[in-house]
Amino acid sequence: MQQSPHSLQSQSLFASAVDSAVPLSNLQQTYAVIPRERPYTPLLDRVDSPADLKAFSTADLIALADELRLFVLYSAGQSGGHFGANLGVIELTIALHYLLDAPQDQIVWDVGHQAYAHKVLTGRRDRLGTIRSKAGLTAFPERAESVYDTFGVGHSSTSISAGLGMSLALRYQGRAQTVACIIGDGAMTGGMAFEAMNDAVQQDADLMVILNDNDMSISCSIGGFSRHLAMLWESGYQVDISDAGEPILCRRPDMQAFDRRKRHKKQRDVPQLEDNLFKAIGFTYFGPFDGHNIPELLRVLSLAKQVKGPVLVHIYTTKGKGFAPAELDPVGYHAIGSLPAEDDAPKIEKAAAKPSLKYSQVFGQFLCDKAVQDNKLLAITPAMEEGSGMIEFARQFPERFFDVAIAEQHAVTLAGGMATQGVKPIVAIYSTFLQRGYDQLIHDVALQNLDVMFAIDRAGLVGEDGATHAGVFDFAFLRCVPNMMIAAPKDENECYHLLNTCYEYQGCTAVRYPRGVGTGATITQPAQTYNIGKAVIESVLGEKDAPKKLALLAFGTMVATAQQAAEMIAKSPLLASSCQLHVVNMRWVKPLDTTLLEQLLLQGVTHIATLEEHTIMGGAGSAVNEYLLNDSAAFKNHRPAICNIGIPDRFVAHGSQSEQWADCGLDVEGVVNQLQQLLS
Repeated sequence: MQQSPHSLQSQSLFASAVDSAVPLSNLQQTYAVIPRERPYTPLLDRVDSPADLKAFSTADLIALADELRLFVLYSAGQSGGHFGANLGVIELTIALHYLLDAPQDQIVWDVGHQAYAHKVLTGRRDRLGTIRSKAGLTAFPERAESVYDTFGVGHSSTSISAGLGMSLALRYQGRAQTVACIIGDGAMTGGMAFEAMNDAVQQDADLMVILNDNDMSISCSIGGFSRHLAMLWESGYQVDISDAGEPILCRRPDMQAFDRRKRHKKQRDVPQLEDNLFKAIGFTYFGPFDGHNIPELLRVLSLAKQVKGPVLVHIYTTKGKGFAPAELDPVGYHAIGSLPAEDDAPKIEKAAAKPSLKYSQVFGQFLCDKAVQDNKLLAITPAMEEGSGMIEFARQFPERFFDVAIAEQHAVTLAGGMATQGVKPIVAIYSTFLQRGYDQLIHDVALQNLDVMFAIDRAGLVGEDGATHAGVFDFAFLRCVPNMMIAAPKDENECYHLLNTCYEYQGCTAVRYPRGVGTGATITQPAQTYNIGKAVIESVLGEKDAPKKLALLAFGTMVATAQQAAEMIAKSPLLASSCQLHVVNMRWVKPLDTTLLEQLLLQGVTHIATLEEHTIMGGAGSAVNEYLLNDSAAFKNHRPAICNIGIPDRFVAHGSQSEQWADCGLDVEGVVNQLQQLLS
């Protein structure tokens, strides 16, 4: 392949820079368009493992950073996926793999959406375009995927705990290996990170923590910790590291060269950087340093890894570095979809067609509507303002909006405290993140029967983000908690009204809804209050006197799938005349509509099937089984055949949502097959 003139010019510029006085910041390439054709990357193509970097010169590493950034841009355009965070750690990733001897040395990533460059440099370059697709690379580091992925991640604030565990185990075994934890400033707001730092000092562990400070997690970092980091950066000073590994306070050389969005306008006096938060905990602190300056990173990290005890190296980077649109809009470019094919013709929408709302938009609309009517409404999110649909609410009601950063445990107990003072807090939280606040939900809310509502987003299978983000355990861990009520809406309209129903209830409630768009149902006004614990029969198909009667009990968005499956069975030549089907929208997981269950049994139902986008074990179907076996009077005299349809007892691999549904037998075809087996 011929080398492009751009690549030749770029390499020449990079190579000459090392021997000249040209500032390194002037050498980094910035792009405005994601390339559609695979870029020419001669240096990157020589890297099949981190060991290949050892032969590179500093000039080569600088040139490699530009190639790697361009390759990540290209690959993300092909596959979609996390974007801005990956572009921001290109230089850091190169420096770490150049200096350390992975996989013997342990590199531990936090959250993991910043590990694409790591995957490229560790033998997965040619598969990066498969990331997030079925049977392709995972969106996050995963131990089963590579020996270089030391710890499986996807949730925030875990790296220091995991890295400390590795360090202590290595010390116990007498193995001298470096452990480096890379954590973002957003992830540092999670209390688990500070619990681990406290213990690292207590254990006097040899541990290097690299704080990647880009003023962002998914959205802008907030709170006192963020202000502390801003103070350290805005001072214009740094704690440098001497050749002997000692801290040295000096003027930061690049304070004018690095452009960062400043959120704190007032210039502060020169602080005593040695007295920062990390040193107060007991870490040896160095920084802040320019995280895009490879020679500086090599110097600092090579010295820091020799320092005994817990060390924190503070670097500052730009989220979306090198791609101009992402630098200007780091929130919008946190993740992207794949580029459409160039020959894709624009789709002509019918004039009357109206796009379906996302469930997060339904929640956002409810929040704003209800806040106008009730000044007691307060809303809390653990750093998911955009994802949870709360941007407009935060704009209209800033004094009633509380973003607590990545601190799910705190978010839940904060809501409990609010509820003691006569207001109505709503905690907007992803299902998979609510798992992190489970003790608080039990001890600080439900046990005290406080008036708190949980709006649980991203429930069910979530597609390309995979098992780390799948919200498939919430029915099980919520319904066993006394005082909890759990609603599962079938569509956007029902979601809106169930949100209102649970808000009006005095006590602990949860409304559980999925990622993405709904069925297109129109939201009716005004908001209704449904009967708590009452299901709805959606349809009855087939002959009344058919010998087989199937009650299909569907929860949440599986109602639509149940309806389609029932219609297919009703048209089946083998079953059309022999089976009557009741499609039931259960609406509530707790309390169940036991009155309706009794009525169906008394009407002679011969088969019962439950359908949910949740694990079968412990889920809504299990709740139905428990009632029938333990409390149903009619079931003692008439015992129909029962089948629970849901997610099997395994973690579901990443892929599109439709692929995951098919994998679990939750698509229409899969449900029909399972119902036919039940009826036969």
